[in-house]
Amino acid sequence: MEITTAAIKELREKTSAGMMDCKKALVETGGDLDKAVDILREKGLASIAKKSSRIASEGIVDSYIHGGRIGVLVEVNTETDFVAKNEEFKAFVKDVAMQVAAVSPKYVSRDQVPEEELEHERSILREQALNEGKPEHIVEKMVAGRLEKFYEEIVLLDQKFIKDPDLKVQDVLNNIASKIGENIKIRRFVRYEVGEGLEKREEDFAEEVAKQLGN
Repeated sequence: MEITTAAIKELREKTSAGMMDCKKALVETGGDLDKAVDILREKGLASIAKKSSRIASEGIVDSYIHGGRIGVLVEVNTETDFVAKNEEFKAFVKDVAMQVAAVSPKYVSRDQVPEEELEHERSILREQALNEGKPEHIVEKMVAGRLEKFYEEIVLLDQKFIKDPDLKVQDVLNNIASKIGENIKIRRFVRYEVGEGLEKREEDFAEEVAKQLGN
């Protein structure tokens, strides 16, 4: 049977497991949501929600420099210093730094986006829909859908992961947290670009980073 995006989303909301893990569980159970929850729990992939309430005050700060033109510092927190020294965790932090370099998000999570910026974007999207001649009763649905695209552009956790566009950064974080067994938080980042704010030649840095990764 076909596994719908809505079903995957519902299972993800129930378990906080990664998107691909949810899809696999639904395929395995023929779309049975309750059985899929049980499978994820058995595999230890449905415990992120409990972990997320625990304090993550350890971690590391890592950097990524791309071609001497883009520099990124990122802080990712864990619960213990032991996990902060884990090689897989370190690799994840480096991937996050590369993600910031390539896609240039403005915020880590949705709750960091200022309300006035959201209202400004909603206003623009609403006018766009009205100018397209869309009926009033579906304009708000269109705005909500397009606002999701807006989040994907500016929010790190909502962005498609540069190493696997089928996953979002949030999915990758959930997967590594499930595997390691601790709460993991991307706390903050800063991105510098040579000549930022000055007129310069546009380049596709995401493509450059992807080539560097061998993709």
